[in-house]
Amino acid sequence: MTSSASDPVSLLTASHSAIDASSAQALLNAAIEAKSRAYCPYSRFRVGAAILACPANTPEVIGGASPKPVVVEAKLFTGVNVENASYPVGVCAERCAFGTAVAAGYPRIIAIAVSTDINPPASPCGMCRQFMREFVIGEDVCVAMMGRKAEETSITEGTIVKRFGELLPMSFGPEDLPSVKDSALVGE
Repeated sequence: MTSSASDPVSLLTASHSAIDASSAQALLNAAIEAKSRAYCPYSRFRVGAAILACPANTPEVIGGASPKPVVVEAKLFTGVNVENASYPVGVCAERCAFGTAVAAGYPRIIAIAVSTDINPPASPCGMCRQFMREFVIGEDVCVAMMGRKAEETSITEGTIVKRFGELLPMSFGPEDLPSVKDSALVGE
């Protein structure tokens, strides 16, 4: 699904039944708008993130040839990078948005958009990718990365869309941990 030429709205709507054209466009616009609220006095590198999230009972089957899940209400959440004079204490925009969604009871992430001021656009950092892995509902979740060009000229020209599995292949997730019943195998 890697794409920089296709329409990001179409790619997002094709990825999950809870995403229609207006919610996909709102997701992209929200990431761009959130970027204006970034707190980055040290790096001056603004990042805005927006996610579409569903309640915990959202099915995991998305996109592709698989049957689409029952349509549920998806909510939009945003986040910004928040820096701190003690540099390691800062938080990335993506983790800010994810944490807000989880705290609101919407831990099932079905789409992600990230906006930066550089071209080509920046992708989520490694720590954010691993953090996202806990909450995305599958490897086919779309991640739209927008650079300055998306804001200045055209969202289509300034956006790269990738599947989450492309950003974090062979990922480690909750299912890779031993279950409680297997705890005796790892030395209780």
